[in-house]
This record gives sequence, C-alpha cells and structure tokens, in this order.
Amino acid sequence: MIATIQRVEFIRKIHLFRGLKDEELNSIAEMMDEETFPAGSQVIRQGTEGNRFYIIYSGKVSVTRRDGSRQREVARLVEGDYFGEGALLTNRLRSATVGTEEETLLLSFSRDEFKELVKVVPNLRNKFEVSIASHRLERRANFNWLEDGEVIYFVNRRHPVELWRSLAGPVLSLIVPGFLLILYSLTLSKIPLYLGLGLLVAILLWILWRAIDWTNDYYIVTNRRVIWLEKIIGLYDSRQEAPLTAVLSVNTETDVTGRMLGFGDVVIRTFVGKITFMNVGSPAEVEMLVREHWERTKDSSRRANIDALKGSIRQKLGLVPPQPKQEAPRMAVKPLYKPGLLHVVAANLFKMRFEESGTITYRKHWFVLLKQTWIPGLLFLLTTVWLVYALFSGPIEVGTFETILFFFMFVFGLWWWYQYVDWSNDIFQVTADQILDIDKKPLGRVEKNVAPLDNILSMDARREGVLQMLFNYGNVFITVGGSQMVFEDVMNPTAVQQDIDRRRVARRDKQEQDRIAAERDRLAEFFAMYHNNTDEFRREVEAHKQPPAKPDADEMK
Repeated sequence: MIATIQRVEFIRKIHLFRGLKDEELNSIAEMMDEETFPAGSQVIRQGTEGNRFYIIYSGKVSVTRRDGSRQREVARLVEGDYFGEGALLTNRLRSATVGTEEETLLLSFSRDEFKELVKVVPNLRNKFEVSIASHRLERRANFNWLEDGEVIYFVNRRHPVELWRSLAGPVLSLIVPGFLLILYSLTLSKIPLYLGLGLLVAILLWILWRAIDWTNDYYIVTNRRVIWLEKIIGLYDSRQEAPLTAVLSVNTETDVTGRMLGFGDVVIRTFVGKITFMNVGSPAEVEMLVREHWERTKDSSRRANIDALKGSIRQKLGLVPPQPKQEAPRMAVKPLYKPGLLHVVAANLFKMRFEESGTITYRKHWFVLLKQTWIPGLLFLLTTVWLVYALFSGPIEVGTFETILFFFMFVFGLWWWYQYVDWSNDIFQVTADQILDIDKKPLGRVEKNVAPLDNILSMDARREGVLQMLFNYGNVFITVGGSQMVFEDVMNPTAVQQDIDRRRVARRDKQEQDRIAAERDRLAEFFAMYHNNTDEFRREVEAHKQPPAKPDADEMK
C-alpha cells in the first residue's frame, strides 16, 4: 500500500494537478485505488465501455489501436502518464487497447470519482480536452519523422483566431470582384465580367491556400523534444526543434485579446535559442505540460548518473569486471527539412547544402544565383540567337557584324560565369567545433570569418518578404561575443540554425558527459578507497578512544 504522502508527492509532479494546495492533493490521493497488473495483462480493451481513469505509478504500458484489420502501436506510456480519460469525458467506447509490458502499478479512479475530480480540480476538464484534442489531431496527421520510442504528448495548431485574421484580407478583397460583377450587370460590358470572374477565382484560391496553410503548421511536445513544424504546400516542409535536455525556462505571454479568447504564446528558452508556440490555445496548460516533461528528463538524467556512479563503485571494488568503454550508438537523424519538387531539383543541381567528413557546407539559395545571373544570361542568350540567325539566314559569311556579336556573346558568357563562380565560392560551413563564413572572389582575395561554437551567444533565423517566404530562404544572424556573423540567403534558415544548434548540443553534451564521468570516477575512487581501508580506520578510531595508561608508583615519585 502506497502511503498518502508518497501519492501526494507523485501526483504533485503531474501537470493535471499543478498549483493545487496540499489539502486538495491529500484529498485526491485518498480517492485513488491501487491496481497491480503483471506483465502481458490487458488493462482496457478497444471498443469496451469506459469505467475507470488510470495514472501509471510504476511500470510501462503499450497503447495499440485497431483500424479495420490492421493493429498498430500508437504509444508507450511510462511512470507519470495517464490514460482512459477520453471515454469518461465523451461517454464513448474505448478508442484503444492498453496492455502492460512489465509489472505495472496503477492509481485509478472510478467513473463517479472521476466526475467528482473534474468538478473539484480547477481547469482539469480543459487540461483533459487539450490532451484529447492532441490525440485526435495526432491520429489524423502523419509524423513519420518521429524516432523509435518517441511519444507525442501535445500537438496543436495556432488558435482559430489566427485563421480568421489571415482570412480578413482576402475576404475583404472580395468587394472588388463583387463591384465588377455589379458593373457588368449594369452595363453588360464583358470586360468587367472577365475581370470580376478572374479576380473572384484568384481570391477564392487565396482563401483556400491560407486555410490549408493554417492547418499545416503544428506545435508538438514529445517525451524528448519540443517542435515547431511548418509546411507550405508543394514548396517545403521544415521543423524547428530543441531537445528537452537543452531547455532553460518555459513561460507564457498573453495580451488582452488572448486572455479573453484563451490563447497566447508559450516561450521555451534553451541554451541554444528559443522556440515560441505562437498564439496557441490554453497556453497555461501547455506550459505546465512542457514543464512536466522537462522535469521528467532532468529526473531521468539524475537517476542515470546515480546508477552509473554505483556501477563505477562496483568496478573499483572488484564486484563486477571492468566494462569496455562503448561509444553511444549514433541515432539516425531524420531531416529537419523536406523540400518540394522544385526545391529538390534546384538543391541537387546547385548543391546548396552538402555534408562531407562531418562538415556541413551551405551555399546561397538558387534564387539568389538567378538574381545575380539573369541579366548576363539573358544577354548571352539573345546574342547567341542573333548570331545563329545571322549566320544561317543567308550565305554563311563571317563579317564584322558577326564578329561583334561573337565578341559580345563571349563577354556576356564570361560575365555569367563570373557571377556563377562568385555565387559558388560564397559558402558557409559548420564543423564539430566552429562555424565559418568564406567569401572567395573569382581570381581575387579570400575572406574567412571563423568563430568557435562555444562563443555563440544567440541565433536568429529570419525570412523577410514574400519571395523569401515563398522560396524558403533567408538569413541566420549569429551573435558571437561583441560581433555578429550572418549566413546570408541560405535555403531554409531555420534548418540551418537547427544544424548549428545540434552541433552545439552535441558538443555541450560531450563536454558535460566527460565532466560527469571524471567526477564519477573521482567519487568512485574515493568510496572504494574508504571501503578498502575501513578496518584500518576503525582500529585507529578505537585506539584513539582508549584511555591513557596510568603511571606506576615510581614514576609518580
């Protein structure tokens, strides 16, 4: 039987019960029933009536769902997770089957107790509804870049008020085709009719594009990271993310409208920058959820360090044979950026990002190359066509005019080549320990700006203007000490920022793990030395406690 005080300390960490007083937590803890299930047991079955709500006190369960003839695992839940609330809140049948993977201890509430709990705990229904909406949205979306064992705890879009804001402009612009169509009805002139219908179709497509664009942006919290997923149909699919281990703080920011309508920003600051869930619904609940999983990650890291210390002590005492040092397995990193067909062709043709021997190299976006070379390219094409026409429109003769055309064709071709080489030589690189900005002029000087990853203070990725948004390129501003480096006009600047962040996280984690390992070895050596010399220390202590010998009679004289 788990003591009430232990239950209180356990549920205090769960975001559902954050902010409650001790008396309220005690009352909730006393309502709970304990149920133990051996490994391989079925706790709830899909399609049955829901009558209990469960919180995992210890152990692990798997959640599976049958869709037609196919059954798939949708999640694995661990200590602190909960399940079963959906059927109780919506009065529907269970939407999934939950089975234990190991012996599991659950704290549960009956249907009546659950209803009472929802009434007593402030905003509890809202927190459950956020969770249910996340599960529903996750089932409809296809996040195939998730890693093995990664569980989504929250997924949502921007608040619907953002959709209406984005639609305000195109909806108001419907006045123009409406006016043209009224003008046609009065004059029967076909010009306003064609203009009106053309504008109407264009504006309706604009409205449809805005609506779909809103549905394609997601904010996600998993058991490993926080993610902002952004997608523009046919062009690109990118995400900005940060591991929970890198989180420094979480807070919410709302304005008057947000407080009235229930939305705001959740700002997640990490040591490599920040991710902002902009205008997300129920921001306070989202903040609590992120905090819970951030704290879980820290607790898990502390427990792992304690277990590693125990293992080191056992090795120093000779209780277990020394284990060979193993490199951590390298996980397959799924791309942060999924380009559209146009970007795939351009990226392969112009090599705007490639990786060799651990060094990532970026060039400026192909659209920048187009802006630099379109004038000489057009002039070269025109002079070439003109020259071919001059040579083959009559008897083939090379006169003064043809010679001049050939000269200008050569000059324009050389101009185009210079601009291409200048674009190709302007590169940005990220290595395991530094970033580089290299600018090499054709037949000219080379300028190189280098900064260590450890000296980066902050980064900001920006896409400004319609063209940068449409073609997904922009600048990454990197503050280093008192100066600033800029990766200019790179493809998908948020992905570039994430590349740098990943290297910074990997470098920081390596340094931290080396420091912890050295400290762990030092402590293990100390405890082993103390254990091995315990008998000697005990004899010295006992000798120190013995009273001094009494002097004999002759010495007293």
